[in-house]
Amino acid sequence: MSSTGLASLCLARLSKTVCAVALSAGLAACANVSNMKTGSIPTGGKPIAQMNASELVGAERKFAAAYEANPKDKATGIQYATILRMTGRDSQALAVMQQVAINHPTDRTVLASYGKAQAAAGQLEPALETVRRAQRPDQPDWKLYSAEGAILDQLGRSKEARQSYRKALDMMPGEPSILSNIGMSYVLSGDLRTAETYLGKAAAAPGADSRVRQNLALVVGLQGRFAEAEKIARAELSKDQAEANVTYLRSILSQQNAWSKLNDKKS
Repeated sequence: MSSTGLASLCLARLSKTVCAVALSAGLAACANVSNMKTGSIPTGGKPIAQMNASELVGAERKFAAAYEANPKDKATGIQYATILRMTGRDSQALAVMQQVAINHPTDRTVLASYGKAQAAAGQLEPALETVRRAQRPDQPDWKLYSAEGAILDQLGRSKEARQSYRKALDMMPGEPSILSNIGMSYVLSGDLRTAETYLGKAAAAPGADSRVRQNLALVVGLQGRFAEAEKIARAELSKDQAEANVTYLRSILSQQNAWSKLNDKKS
């Protein structure tokens, strides 16, 4: 199932949900923990972001035990916090990353994950400060610029957000996660056509993952092209994953009146 976790029941939740899409895509690239060394903790070679609910439960137990045994291990802490966020336990994920950051105060990967946990817990200004602290002017990291942009978008500072995305894109032209973030930034400002342009480029770029395609499906659906949106949502996924994504997509697209009201408020 996609890690974006889009389920909203009213106008305010819908707007907040779209923010979360950009944030998730932006910060996901900052700490690709699936490739980090995890000692003896088995994950079956499957990235955490692609695990289903039952797999996450099993992984959570393993990482919880490993974290308790060695809370100073950064790889364990980051992966444990990632799983906690994916299961909706944002406050606990933040507490875990606070401890990891205490033990690794200058580690860029740790700071990026700490910023993600802060943002997921609603601490946007501290998250922005953390991500900026992780950045080094002498060795800039495009992932951190992209993450900075995602947080700025959540703060409603779209102009600054797009400047950060542009810095990231200058360093990594054609990078799908950045293009996806820019697209979702335009969703937040109600410009769905421009959003689709960027998301279409992102989805077609080498290395694009399921999250990018689900963002594209959302934007296509919000424009009323439901059949096309469902086709995109089902692409390159297992049957169970595809059905889960389509269910989520239908729940969002059933709120077209709410989206119209959101656009009316912006005009």
